[in-house]
Amino acid sequence: MREKAAVILCLISFFAISGFAAPPDSGVTKTDVATISVEKQHDTVAPDSNSALAVHFEMKKDWHFYASAETAPGGMSLKIKPSAETKDVITFSQPLFPPSHSYFDKTLNEKIEVFSDKFTVFLPLRVGEPRIAGAYTNISIKIGVEGAVCSDVQCRVPDFGELDTNIKIAPDATMGDAKFVLPEITKPRTTGQQASYSVWFALGLAFLAGLSLNIMPCVWPVLPLVVLRIVEQAKTRTSAKLTMGLAFCIGILLFFACLAAANIILRISFDTTLQWGDQFRNPIFIKVMALVLVVLALFMFDVFTIALPGSLSGGGTAGSGFAGTVGMGFLAALLSTPCSFGILAAAFAWAQAQPLLLATVAIMVIGIGMAVPYLILTSIPGLLESLPKPGKWMDIFKKAVGFILLAVAVWMITVVPQERRTGVLFYSVVLAFCVWMWGGWVSFDSKTSSKIIVRTIAVLLAVGAGYWLLSPPPKMIDWEKYDADLVEKSLADNKPVLIKFTADWCLSCKAVEKLVYERKNVAELIKQKGVVAIKADTTAKDYPATKALKDVYNEPGVPVTILFLPGQKEPVRWRGKAFGDELKALLEKLPSK
Repeated sequence: MREKAAVILCLISFFAISGFAAPPDSGVTKTDVATISVEKQHDTVAPDSNSALAVHFEMKKDWHFYASAETAPGGMSLKIKPSAETKDVITFSQPLFPPSHSYFDKTLNEKIEVFSDKFTVFLPLRVGEPRIAGAYTNISIKIGVEGAVCSDVQCRVPDFGELDTNIKIAPDATMGDAKFVLPEITKPRTTGQQASYSVWFALGLAFLAGLSLNIMPCVWPVLPLVVLRIVEQAKTRTSAKLTMGLAFCIGILLFFACLAAANIILRISFDTTLQWGDQFRNPIFIKVMALVLVVLALFMFDVFTIALPGSLSGGGTAGSGFAGTVGMGFLAALLSTPCSFGILAAAFAWAQAQPLLLATVAIMVIGIGMAVPYLILTSIPGLLESLPKPGKWMDIFKKAVGFILLAVAVWMITVVPQERRTGVLFYSVVLAFCVWMWGGWVSFDSKTSSKIIVRTIAVLLAVGAGYWLLSPPPKMIDWEKYDADLVEKSLADNKPVLIKFTADWCLSCKAVEKLVYERKNVAELIKQKGVVAIKADTTAKDYPATKALKDVYNEPGVPVTILFLPGQKEPVRWRGKAFGDELKALLEKLPSK
């Protein structure tokens, strides 16, 4: 018996050091515009030898990478960045790019070098001696892919993540099974020219880009606010009209000054550039903007009426509305950022590639282009006098604007990641209630003590609800998707199985999640005891879990948690919310995996 155990132990050790127990490569990444995969030249590499990796690209039709940093706007050309887990064993040479081809960019009005369709980039590497001479070694490799991916109408900077592969080093590797041969090309062919237009042409382009922002769909939600402000200005004296026009323009320029400052900080501190509209890729920014629009809608409905919001909704005097008009201009410029079409994208990319001073001037010229129409409109009395006189239509129009802002806020919430979307929706309702408390429960004539009490409660409620609803949910348990075969197989293997029946529309299910499954001790026990945790989603009636809930488990609704324990015929069921202690007690009795 001892001899058999010794033989088995030796076999296990042999396979472990030979690398046969290594996990398979996951060297493929896909987006909607490109599929990227990695291939090894040799399955096994001998110490003190050369090999290579091949990174294969398959682009969607009409999409391409920029091939040369010299001709790519903003230097956003294709970059391959490999890294090895053990740098002193694996060293990489410069990537070998294929020949590029010329492409006429209508935005830049010139030919540039690009990679498109199917192409391959090769990564030569040198394998040194492993740290333990003569040993079999597996070294993990990660390959980063960066660069702008463009078509005729749009450019993106996708997050491709990292390609994973590994290099097997074996002292007896023959390396006679090469899967490809390295080409002689050492770098992509380029035009040898940089963007050829002059500084004055580029600044003119930046000015036109700013003008174009005023007709972008992204700015439409704030344009009705601007109309209301201009109509209100028509009742004031000429000097006040000019003051409000300048205030709106200052707000626009203030936003572009923030962009220029961010660009300077990124260039100096992090050696990178600011991408136009990058903030709209940040879920936190999207959530904040959606909630701001909800509050603006409440201003339109006269729920919240203090001096500054009154100025935003078209009321107040010129003096009290100055700060509100600056804020409105800032908001108009802020909302324009996702619309990076043609001329605007080219102007901003050109600005980023210039010295800091010229880049700052170019970014500010974009802001001047956006601001000029408002300055002209408020500087010519005849244009304002031709507008309709204030009346009941203004109140109707103002409230209609509120619904437009709510619609845009809902649209923004729909692009928030799924796991955070519900919390933002509920918090928007809580925030609206708190704003109503602040502006509707007390008035200007209310006692100071009453104002302090009511508004303190409103603030505390808003902050507390924000912490509860907007905090990203901790991922403490690796839930499997409901599958009847998975349940059956796990039970056949005598494993404990936990099934959580839930639904997106179920408020009690959200409470169960927070009260039970976000408890650290419960999550640790589920992992420690090897429990197969299954999330059974019953949001829609045709989901498999919905049918199983009724037909297999004979339960009328959610939330329901069912725990199958090894050796017990009947499972334990919980239909309430606070069963965390009972679940914990049962899990503690199970043997560790």
